[in-house]
Amino acid sequence: MFALIKREVRDHIVYFIGAAAFSAVFIIMAISILHNYDLRRQPPAFSIVLGIPAITIVIFGICAMGSTQMYLDRTRKISALLSTLAISRNRILLARIITGILAILTLLVPLIITAVILMRFVSFLFPFPMFPGIVFNISVTVFLMAFACYCIGLQAGWNSNPLTPSLGALCLTCILLPLIIVKGFGLHILVILVLFIVASLLRTWHTFMTTSL
Repeated sequence: MFALIKREVRDHIVYFIGAAAFSAVFIIMAISILHNYDLRRQPPAFSIVLGIPAITIVIFGICAMGSTQMYLDRTRKISALLSTLAISRNRILLARIITGILAILTLLVPLIITAVILMRFVSFLFPFPMFPGIVFNISVTVFLMAFACYCIGLQAGWNSNPLTPSLGALCLTCILLPLIIVKGFGLHILVILVLFIVASLLRTWHTFMTTSL
């Protein structure tokens, strides 16, 4: 299994580099906004200008990774080659999903650590009540949203049109964001995301297991 994951990481290293780069961009934006808040000024324009395009690119990138993994399998007959080594399809698919999760964590873990540090800093400077679990709730929700977008890519990876999965992920995000604004980072959103992910993974598994290599 480790060898399969290592091969997947090597073949899609560009997505890990991109995840680390955008994580750094978001960290810089967060620090910049906090710095200006401390000085009672408006957030800098570049944080707002970069924010929306950066999030859009991340959504497309996460979805494109899942799509690319399946597309390369279809065009290069990777699973067919691995099956000659007596490796089951379940292990191949699981290795790909784990690789996708690792890429998402490459993006989110530095952001989560930064958020925890910044919240401690803010609570020290400005003694107003803060919900201690807010970082955890937001982190779980964002991770599930990212993973849902990745699952869309896995489902549509056999599609000849590479834009289809990314547009689907963008539509999913546009649907879920208003729900988050209305409901907040609560149980309702988590249940919706978990159900969507489970359904997507089951459909991906069925397609992967039944499609000829």
